[in-house]
Amino acid sequence: MRNGDERLETLLKVSAPVAVLAIWQAVSGLGLINPVLLPPPSQVFSVFVEMPGEILKHALTSLYRVAVGYSIAAVAGVSLGVLMGTYRTAHAAMDLLIEIIRPIPPIAWIPLAIVWFGIGDPSAFFIIFVGSFFPILINTISGIRSVDRIYVEAALNLGADDTALIRHVLVPGALPNIFTGLRVGLGVGWMCVVAAEMIAAKSGLGYMIIEAQRILATDQVIAGMITIGLLGLVMDRGFRYLERRALVWR
Repeated sequence: MRNGDERLETLLKVSAPVAVLAIWQAVSGLGLINPVLLPPPSQVFSVFVEMPGEILKHALTSLYRVAVGYSIAAVAGVSLGVLMGTYRTAHAAMDLLIEIIRPIPPIAWIPLAIVWFGIGDPSAFFIIFVGSFFPILINTISGIRSVDRIYVEAALNLGADDTALIRHVLVPGALPNIFTGLRVGLGVGWMCVVAAEMIAAKSGLGYMIIEAQRILATDQVIAGMITIGLLGLVMDRGFRYLERRALVWR
């Protein structure tokens, strides 16, 4: 019975993409849409066949930028989140500033990033950092504050100092929230790198898409978008796997 349910679930997962491709191909084949505006799937697929090296080069560049910007955001977001979640004075000192900056969309920082860092990797790193940092920070604070006070009081009664309390009680108890923030931050960072590359870079998938748009190479635009979606899916599934391995006790 379980195998039958799994097969049905797999069938349902692939049915929507297959249906979209079938409708897309049918509409294109019947000539209902100008192929310059929406090329058929076969033409988009040919882009992957004809220029795999170009797509791979831009994809690796985007992944590198996300790896750097996201790593900095993860370290900073978790560290500050633990600090603010643990100490009321730290939360009181930083909360207002964070709540003022947090609603500003990462894309709104692009003009300043170009002024501060110029066109290239540093600007992209900064935009990715801004996008990833706040989901990680907020979820870490929430996780630290949601740890049951019984465990905190027990650790303090056993003589735990602040370092031991954070290391052995608060952070382990907050790990589910921290991982949620890290996963959301990774997704936001991946979206941010594409936006940043369209304006503040000369390489990457975002740059590839905007350059293709300028010459009306719609097939290359869609190929770039598909690459972004597939890589995002792989990163999310990979992170969920790591989360399950790290939180086996859940």
